[in-house]
Amino acid sequence: MNAHIRPDAAPVLLRQDADGIATLTLNRPQARNPLSEAMLAALAENFAAIAADRSVRAVVLAAAGPVFSAGHDLKEMSARRADPDRGRAYFADILGRCSRVMQQITALPQPVIAAVEGTATAAGCQIVASCDLAVAGEDARFSTPGVHIGLFCSTPMVALSRNLSAKHAMEMLLLGEMVPAREAARMGLVNRIVPAGEALAGARAFAAIIASKSAATIKTGKRTFYEQREMGLKAAYDHASAVMVENMLARDAEEGIGAFIEKRPPVWGQS
Repeated sequence: MNAHIRPDAAPVLLRQDADGIATLTLNRPQARNPLSEAMLAALAENFAAIAADRSVRAVVLAAAGPVFSAGHDLKEMSARRADPDRGRAYFADILGRCSRVMQQITALPQPVIAAVEGTATAAGCQIVASCDLAVAGEDARFSTPGVHIGLFCSTPMVALSRNLSAKHAMEMLLLGEMVPAREAARMGLVNRIVPAGEALAGARAFAAIIASKSAATIKTGKRTFYEQREMGLKAAYDHASAVMVENMLARDAEEGIGAFIEKRPPVWGQS
């Protein structure tokens, strides 16, 4: 296990690796696990390390304590209103850092699975929406409550609008109400609901299945999924077809198809 350690406090983020799965745990429960400067730096550092780590096949993102994440550290941000520019440069910097972390999740070769207990609000909800999969305890709740304090959740909107239908995303953004786990699953924000307290186990079960597959194939599939989603229909089919041709010629596809025909377990290569 390693951790990103602040000089004045406990580690803000923990990492534990086992069986090809890296589990990252937000670790500021007393502050509701905010996406503070320190937390964003720790996430960025760990995602960069994991991207280059061929032993990691899947990532689980969890949180310590009763709150998954309350989003940005508003106290930390508000303190910069005393700056000569009223915080403009700082706000642009911290929001840019957060956006880059969300994009790291999408760009990561390994799938990322959120394990959500408690509440995930604002940028905390954004990071759940940015993950490839999400498992929630039945007591979990989600919201983008910026409208309650005069701050529309515009950056969380980017991830939400790519997961939910337009009307469901707008409902969350305009009303700012808490959405129960089962409703979040119906909306498309969450894949599975499990008994309270079992989200981490559920996410690790997903991760274990993914870790048993060809890492090269999973990497290709995840990248292509996000690439084609931004294209028009014809361009998406053209791109996906070209990728599939290369995939068919890859060593793991040859091995996997051969193993299927010969009725034996496949032996995957390294990613």
